[in-house]
Amino acid sequence: MRAILPMAAILMLVGCASATMETARGGKPTAQLDSHKAPALVAQCIQFSWQEEAVFGVDASGYLEPRKLGGFTVYTRDAEAFVDIYPQADGTRVDYYAQNNDSVALQRRAAAATCL
Repeated sequence: MRAILPMAAILMLVGCASATMETARGGKPTAQLDSHKAPALVAQCIQFSWQEEAVFGVDASGYLEPRKLGGFTVYTRDAEAFVDIYPQADGTRVDYYAQNNDSVALQRRAAAATCL
């Protein structure tokens, strides 16, 4: 029983993050970036850079999951920022979305850009 409650809480948070991401995808990305690297390498790099506690403190989070249509999504807790990573002919396209236009969002965008 004790294991069921934490798992239920995690599933609820993932559901909320998914809804937030789908709403954001209905609009224009905050930024679009390109890379000549493989999508998996870019995704892993962004995930690790967003988990850097020295930069993001206790809010350092980065979750990676494959997209149904190919590519990857890396997102933060509550999907405050996320990237959709798609393969393209000469490498990778990264669509960056942020709920806020604050310093943390800019730091996450810069961290993602270092992975290109």
